[in-house]
Amino acid sequence: MVMPRPLAITMGDPAGIGPEIIAKAFRDAPAVLAGCVVVGDVATLRRAARLIAGTDALVLPLAQLDKVADWQAAPPRCIPVLQTCELPALAAFGQVSALAGKAAADCIVWAARAALSGEIAAMVTAPIHKEALALAGAGFARFPGHTELLQAEAAAYAGKAVADMPVRMMLANDELKTVLVSIHLSLRDAISAVTFDNVLQTLQIAHASVRGVAGGAPRIGVAGLNPHAGEGGLFGREEIDTIAPAIAAARAQGLNVSGPFAPDTVFMRARAKSGHAGEFDVVVAMYHDQGLIPVKYLGVEQGVNVTLGLPMVRTSPDHGTAFDIAGKGSADASSLIAAIRMARQLSA
Repeated sequence: MVMPRPLAITMGDPAGIGPEIIAKAFRDAPAVLAGCVVVGDVATLRRAARLIAGTDALVLPLAQLDKVADWQAAPPRCIPVLQTCELPALAAFGQVSALAGKAAADCIVWAARAALSGEIAAMVTAPIHKEALALAGAGFARFPGHTELLQAEAAAYAGKAVADMPVRMMLANDELKTVLVSIHLSLRDAISAVTFDNVLQTLQIAHASVRGVAGGAPRIGVAGLNPHAGEGGLFGREEIDTIAPAIAAARAQGLNVSGPFAPDTVFMRARAKSGHAGEFDVVVAMYHDQGLIPVKYLGVEQGVNVTLGLPMVRTSPDHGTAFDIAGKGSADASSLIAAIRMARQLSA
């Protein structure tokens, strides 16, 4: 597929599996990776290419770009890399470091600004290590992860306060999509974040961002917060006092929303199986693990993380840096490839 603008893949934490899965994706899925540019550290990507080649195979070549506009001149069957960070030496595999965190963050910022300005079509982010990001300096330590950093960049670009650039995380695969009311909060704080405004805003963002099976407005199912969705108030009143009123307000705005439903069954009702659509196109979950566990249980290798609400497209694989296997050549690139496919769909 020939694209007028490239899709950028950020290398992730250089001590993790990000560079390795990027190299594997270019090797194993060249048609999917056509029109993609890696933003990162050339030496790190060269090491990754050697790593996946082993001792008997040819090493996938790199093409170092002077500027992203040169992407179309890169030869086929190579990894086009744009140097967008400083890394004095190769990062040690599996070790948290401020230098690795700073390099990963610099790549994210470059890609975000390029996406916001229209220089690239979309960005796909390889995994970062949150502890390394926190060590990367005061400019990055305040961000728990990718989502919050990208939200701040988008708000700054638009000249808005961060609060005026609401974003949500969606985790998706071919069988299930979930959108979260809150993201990286402690469970105690996540419960406090289940407010009328937050739930309604999540429903609005999901409605605006997710396509239904027929390509129109999505059918949104809403998970309750408490067991059995509160059982009529016996196990908590959040469903009665907060979630149901937000659903009613969303319906009054014309959104196709149902619930709140028992959290232990709503995801099964939404799951698409054997070519048949589920009851819902997307489930709105009240907190991080409630929504992510069902999708990840269906297969981390096919899950894609999508940031909704940004004025740009950002996807990422559904896994972390996997420091325990970094440098061993055993990491699976399937989720990254799925994220690239979804980024193409969303940016088309």
